[in-house]
Amino acid sequence: MIHDRRRTDDQPTHRHPIATTLACLVFAFGLLVAAGSGAVHAQTAEPVLERFLSEVPASDLVSGADGYGALHADHPVAPVLKDGARIGWAFVTSDFVGTTGYSGKPIHTMVAVDNDARVMGVQLVKHSEPIVLIGIPDSKIKAMVADYVGLDLVTEAESGGTSHDLNIIAGATVTIMVIDDSIVRSGLKVARALGLGGLEPPRAPTGPRYEIDPQAKAATDWQTLAGDGTLRRLSLDVGQVNAAFEAVDDPRAAERPIEKPPETRFIEMQVALVSAPPVGRALLGEAENANLRAWLDDGDHAIMIAGRGIYSFKGSGYVRGGIFDRIVLIQDDMSVRFRDRMHRRLGGIAAEGAPEFGETDLFKIPADSGFDPAKPFRLQLLVQRDVAAIERVFTTFELGYSLPRKYLSEVPRAARQGAAADGSAQARAEQEEHAAQSALWQRIWRDKTPEVIGLSAMLVVLTAAFFFQGFLTRSERVTYWFRMSFLTVTLVFLGWYANAQLSVVNLMALFGALTSDFSWQAFLLDPLTFILWFSVAAALIFWGRGAYCGWLCPFGALQELLNQIGRKLGIPQWTLPWGLHERLWPLKYMIFLGLFGVSLASIEQAEALAEVEPFKTAIVLKFIRAWPFVAYAAALLIAGLFVERFFCRYLCPLGAALAIPARLRMFDWLKRYKECGNPCQTCANECFVQAIHPTGEINPNECLNCLHCQVLYQSETKCPVVIKTLKRRQAASRGAAAVDRVIGNHPNLKEESNV
Repeated sequence: MIHDRRRTDDQPTHRHPIATTLACLVFAFGLLVAAGSGAVHAQTAEPVLERFLSEVPASDLVSGADGYGALHADHPVAPVLKDGARIGWAFVTSDFVGTTGYSGKPIHTMVAVDNDARVMGVQLVKHSEPIVLIGIPDSKIKAMVADYVGLDLVTEAESGGTSHDLNIIAGATVTIMVIDDSIVRSGLKVARALGLGGLEPPRAPTGPRYEIDPQAKAATDWQTLAGDGTLRRLSLDVGQVNAAFEAVDDPRAAERPIEKPPETRFIEMQVALVSAPPVGRALLGEAENANLRAWLDDGDHAIMIAGRGIYSFKGSGYVRGGIFDRIVLIQDDMSVRFRDRMHRRLGGIAAEGAPEFGETDLFKIPADSGFDPAKPFRLQLLVQRDVAAIERVFTTFELGYSLPRKYLSEVPRAARQGAAADGSAQARAEQEEHAAQSALWQRIWRDKTPEVIGLSAMLVVLTAAFFFQGFLTRSERVTYWFRMSFLTVTLVFLGWYANAQLSVVNLMALFGALTSDFSWQAFLLDPLTFILWFSVAAALIFWGRGAYCGWLCPFGALQELLNQIGRKLGIPQWTLPWGLHERLWPLKYMIFLGLFGVSLASIEQAEALAEVEPFKTAIVLKFIRAWPFVAYAAALLIAGLFVERFFCRYLCPLGAALAIPARLRMFDWLKRYKECGNPCQTCANECFVQAIHPTGEINPNECLNCLHCQVLYQSETKCPVVIKTLKRRQAASRGAAAVDRVIGNHPNLKEESNV
């Protein structure tokens, strides 16, 4: 695996183009499949329930149960059996409703309901929620979901899913809200589909159907809009909120009232459905309304929320986790929680006489949510109160909204009949769901436009630096500060902001992806991951692993930046003996192969073992995690203060995976002299990851393409070859000058020279 070719020319050497290209393309395709494999399984037709029936014993789900029956022919549910008789039905929430949480991945909860539509058992079977790992014991989560046993879904259907108390755990607000929402909504769907508790399946509407009339007119002043129902208001004062917390079960809430006069405005919220064109024109103005139309895709809707008072309906949770945890839109069994990509700030309200609001924002309702603008909906506001250092109690208030009839027009009977003739309601729903999935990745890319542009700009700059490395590396100072600046952007923007940290888990899923159906739509759902893996695959052909590991890996950037700070503070740098260093190289390959082998048997077990990578702790969760994980990441970073890039050199399984095809790259961009290694050792001594052998060869498996050796290649103060060449030129120049002086002092010689 050693690169033993030495070069004296200035052009990259081309080798084995056809074989190399084919090999790199095969590996690149493997990377792309691996990156998307995690989402592939979500697109398969098999119910999620089928997977967990073999993993969750019936007795763990429902006390006294002894097994499951065969899957229902029409719905992803299975009978729960006791002594051979059916006592209820089991299902997984993600088979029926969206359950996406903080992580952007589904939260799978297994639920059992009896014939009276009461919940018999609940198990949180799989999730990717990082927030649950932040010091929250597993027993606390299990105790929370156990409280849903006995929940009466018939009562929930009558109340719209709000008749039960929400037992939120501090530090996991959004996760618990998603679990609660998914249990109630999916439970109602199952109960109605199976006729449990007397609930009936939703029937197709038989009366008039309505849609938004784009030609309707709206008033232009705030007072009229508020009076005719275009705007709906929720107003709470401090006295009302204090009284609400006195009624909750936790007495600590009443012991900490808001110390302000009871008539103080706690919050005033105004809501309007601005995706209705006349409402949008009246409240936003023509320019902002046009911007709204450009932001919304086909089938999307949007509401405007304006608020003022001492309580914010937005809070700060969306800054940390990207989700607004204080508001949720509810319509029948459907609910929408708004994420940062579904949000826009509104500069001002165009309606005449509009009061001043501290917060005015637009929130998008996606087309695939099933929202019907012609039907009533409600906005639920979550209000919290601190009762201890890290504990909070919550209560909710609701604002009902129904678009006034004057903005609606009846759908002609012929159009309704034509729609019915196209197929059954279920078939139409499946078509709509497929269309929504097809358009989903496009909407995500549009929502992630700033991040995509930022990453694309980074790749363009890095590619230019590599192609014009000869020019960049003329100055050691310029090269150093360019590298430090780029690594800072990688760490802060790519890592801590965008969480675009690649992992060996993607590659461990390669085998499973190759043996299952591949979905480009699923692969495109994560724009930054797509771009990064594609760029890594391309970079392997040109530069090997160094393009990613040396420049685009956030954790690698964190190590190097901390080491540079340590150097400035005088921390000593340890250079391991070459023999020991060379024998430590294989560790990361052994770790990668071990993880890959485990993944063939159990991808879940491999993901757990992949915590050998500190990426999740240091980059994704920003060290907000249980102390053993933080201690492990900190230990690696401390080691990196003394041995630069310690983790990258000896332990990183992702680096090992990318290093395996490093020898297949088509070009050698790093220029060398025949004197490199014999006798000169300057580059070998100054390579900060010891990727250059004492004999002068660069090991492409370990090289991070930092370009320092290329700085030395042109250095007039450190490179013996350059220094020797300059001395020869200077000697030749002095000789020529001496000849000119001799000729100038002898006119006869000058005349002969001219002749």
